[in-house]
Amino acid sequence: MNEIYLGKIVNTHGIKGEVRIISDFELKNQVFKKDFNLYVGRDRVKLPINSYRPHKNYDMVTFVGITDINEVLVYKGEPVYINREDLEISDYILKDLIGLEVYNKEHLVGTIDEIINNGAHKILVVKSGKRKNLIPFVDDFISDVDINGKKVFINEIEGLINED
Repeated sequence: MNEIYLGKIVNTHGIKGEVRIISDFELKNQVFKKDFNLYVGRDRVKLPINSYRPHKNYDMVTFVGITDINEVLVYKGEPVYINREDLEISDYILKDLIGLEVYNKEHLVGTIDEIINNGAHKILVVKSGKRKNLIPFVDDFISDVDINGKKVFINEIEGLINED
């Protein structure tokens, strides 16, 4: 299985086995649907989705065959994964960017270490030695993403890259 981290089960909801998942995964429309398989916890327990509904900042899910809160309490606080092969990905997903080199024209800025969601947009954390640069993942700053070449090209704006 080529797993992708989807989010975390943060709590239960009600007494009928519904769980709250916190996730900022970009392809939720492909994941949160009936009979889609989620893999929960360290042991990657396979749990097919029975029902889904959005609620505030959460993704509310019930699982096939589970109808009681006591059956899902063991999953509280556990990470949730999906199988990449179960998705239809046309180009790339954000997780694919981690580890790619970031260039300003021909100058290597660093490597993408992580991606942060600040609510408005994603931010690339680009690490070079002990230095970290935060680059908004928006068209004004990103000129090209070359997944096959493992490179991201940026449009540098003065003050974007810390050269100290």
